[in-house]
Formats: sequence, structure tokens, C-alpha cells
Amino acid sequence: MSWLDSYAHRALLEAALLGAVCGAIGLHVLLRQLGFFAMAMTHATFPGVALATMTGFDLYLGGGGAGVLGCLCVVGVSRRRDQGTGTATGIMLAAGFALGVALLSASNGFNKNLEAFMTGSLLTVSDHDLATTAGVGAVVLLVLGALHKEFVHGAFDPEGQRAAGYPVVALELLLLLLVEAVIVVTAPAVGVMLAMSLIIGPAATARLWTDRIRSALPLAAAMGVAACVIGLELSIRWDIAAGGTITLVIAALFLTALVVSPHGIRARVRRPQEPTALSLPTGSPKSVPAYGSSMTKPDPVEMR
Repeated sequence: MSWLDSYAHRALLEAALLGAVCGAIGLHVLLRQLGFFAMAMTHATFPGVALATMTGFDLYLGGGGAGVLGCLCVVGVSRRRDQGTGTATGIMLAAGFALGVALLSASNGFNKNLEAFMTGSLLTVSDHDLATTAGVGAVVLLVLGALHKEFVHGAFDPEGQRAAGYPVVALELLLLLLVEAVIVVTAPAVGVMLAMSLIIGPAATARLWTDRIRSALPLAAAMGVAACVIGLELSIRWDIAAGGTITLVIAALFLTALVVSPHGIRARVRRPQEPTALSLPTGSPKSVPAYGSSMTKPDPVEMR
């Protein structure tokens, strides 16, 4: 009998894989302020999954195809001077979910496969799910490792990166596609509505413990794995939904870090008049930062 023949063992391995890859990609999502984009992409995959369910197509390919189209639309619209990324992302969020609802209304509504993709079912992952998660996760981690400096440079100084001759638009699109790929493989385990927490939560918690990006990356991955494993064990013991339990564990880790981490303590004792990392400097124009930019100049420590 193989170790993976047990549903609990398969779920445990899937949870560890998802925690690691979500934590790693989540840090880049935070650095580029792509939280709203990630949430929109969870909705943009909906029509692709619905169409795949209606036609008997693979759910991963259906959701991934819809997500790729969504990424291209966001990047294309945001390139226009009269439109911003927020506008394109907001339209994609609403249009994607509306199209999914329209497709469902034309069919017989939810079926078992679609419901599992939307709400998540970590305890029923198959060998196909494990292989897909492992393959996509390996590609995502390899790309993040190979282009680490380029992604970090673009997050802090996109104009400088463009002046240095880097293909800024191609790098932006590549990162968006990586985020979408992670969302697609995460959805069957925790559901598209909770995938956002698994991507953002561990990375946000890691950033409360360290200033160094190279330290935050493995820490975010480790916290993602820990939250998924702990949440899975609690869900099995108490017979409750795994996706919701994992999300609650992530929230608990983040709130704990806010109280006891060095950055959380400094934030509480900071004087009210002292500008925070997201404050505009005195005398600067009150404008929203451009796509991929940061509100402050990078600290030398941040680039390590």
C-alpha cells in the first residue's frame, strides 16, 4: 500500500505544496500592491471553470485559459494613458463573475465538480490534483528564483528598470500569469473565494517579522506550509471545512504577529505625527502610485 493511497496523506502533501508556493508568490503580490488584482483573478477564473464544467473539459485548463485572457486584458487596458490598472482590474472582476453566472444560468447550475472548485475540497484531492500542483508549483518557484532581482527591481523602481533596458511590460505580464497559475491550482483545495487569503496572509505575516526580502521569501513559504498543515489537522479533528479552517489559522498567525513581532510593536509605539511606510512625504502630490510602483523609495536593506 502506497503512502499516497490515504486521503489524509494526499491532503497533507497538497497542503504543504500549496502553502509553499502561495507564500512565495504572495510576497511579490505585496511588493507590487497586487492584492486587488489577485482578488479579481479569483473571479476571472469563474467563467472558464463554468464553461469547462459544461463541456466536460479539464477544470484547470478552463480556469487557466480564462485567467490568461484576464491578465492580457488588464495589462492591455492599463497601458492606455487614460486608464489605470485599478480600472481594468475592477472591470475584470465584475465582468468575469457576471459571465460565470450567465453561463451557469444557461445550464443546470452548479454540479459537484464546479462546487468543489468554487468552495474547495482539500480532503478529496486526487493524484491528478497533486501532479498539477507539484508541476505548476515547481515552475512558479523556478521562475521566481531565476528572475528574483528583476521582479524586486520592478517593484521598487519600474521607471529605472525601463531606463536600464529591461522588458518591463513582459516582466509584469509574466508575474501576473504566475499569480493566476497559483490561483488556479489553489482553488480546488480551498476554493477560489479563499485562495486570496492563502496568497496574501503568509506573506503579510512574514513581512512583520523581517525587513529583508531574501529572508521574507522562505519565511512566507514556511508560514504558508504551517498554516495549511495546522488548518488541515484541525479540520480533520473537528470535522469542519478545511479551506475555512486554514484561512482562520492564517488570520490567527497574522494577528499574533501584529502583537508580538518587532514591526507590530514598533507600529504601536510610533508617534502619530511620524510618517508610516505608506504615508506621502510632506509637499508631495497626493496621487495614487503607478502600476507596480511603491509609495516610498527602496531601503537598501529591502533590495537584499
